[in-house]
Amino acid sequence: MRTSIRLLVLIALLAGWTTAAESQESYTVKVGIINSISDAPILIADKKGYFKEEGLAVDYSTFDSAASMVAPLGAGQLDVAAGGTSAGLFNAVARGIDMRVVADKASDPPGYGFAPLLVRTDLIESGRYKTLKDLKGMTVAISAKGSSSWPELDAVTRKAGLKFSDVNEIALDYPDHVVGMKNKSIDASITIEPFATAVIESGAAKRIMGNDEYYLNQEVAVLIYGGGFIRAHRDAALKFMKAYIRGVRYYNDALKDGKLAGRTADDVIGILVASTRMKDPSLYRKIVPNGVDPNGRVNVASMDHDIAFYRAEGLLLGNVTALQTVDTTFASEAVKQLGPYKPNR
Repeated sequence: MRTSIRLLVLIALLAGWTTAAESQESYTVKVGIINSISDAPILIADKKGYFKEEGLAVDYSTFDSAASMVAPLGAGQLDVAAGGTSAGLFNAVARGIDMRVVADKASDPPGYGFAPLLVRTDLIESGRYKTLKDLKGMTVAISAKGSSSWPELDAVTRKAGLKFSDVNEIALDYPDHVVGMKNKSIDASITIEPFATAVIESGAAKRIMGNDEYYLNQEVAVLIYGGGFIRAHRDAALKFMKAYIRGVRYYNDALKDGKLAGRTADDVIGILVASTRMKDPSLYRKIVPNGVDPNGRVNVASMDHDIAFYRAEGLLLGNVTALQTVDTTFASEAVKQLGPYKPNR
């Protein structure tokens, strides 16, 4: 009798472990993306089967900006958000919305200035623009108010010996930068790829310098975890990070000499063509791609610099520091398990 009872208990325990394992293996991570080239590591991890190998499925939702992901991330409708740093992100943390930056998603190391300063061709040819100081009084297009392009413009004006207020900034979606240059409603812009190359190829504007020249190693975009995902699904969160870092490293192997020209470039371009709105493979070979740290390291100093700018411009509502927004434990543990990055280009 006792043997039978023990056997039943053992069967019940095994069934519970099996159910728990199956539940973990079938966990679906809800991810918000903007469907741009900087989403490449996530898209790669999906297409190459890295998430599946970790026992995860991924359910994507596409947003127009990271700012629009804040509410669903805080409400638990998203587990992960992938997008730019912004005043909105820091304000959300200051208000107590439960989320943390966990890894780098896009930065601009030397040679990878993917958000260049552009100036209209006719202004250069007429002599209206000769040096950065000539930006004074010009209408310069950047992205949404409080986005990472705002401290970028601040960096440009400082480099020119000007103040942020010396230019007339205008917030436009990046596709509208192309239109604005062509119809001459804007004079200059800070425009991310591939829109920057599209403007240059049209002949409407010329590239002055990349963001690696006016703001080197800026933390432009990040991977963000919701607090519920961190606490209730920590194992899945670590597995997601491992797959993500593998995707980051595969992407890094596609980079060479400031282009998508490395060993894995053909495969990465194919994945981007299949997964994003830009369907021209030849354009991917012309653009200057973003960098991303192969170990997911976040540039906290850059974030603090941008926080100071947002505060000075009255865009930051509360007291917050970069360290309060960052959790490095997932990337650190993922790298520990994966081992050091060995470039293979």
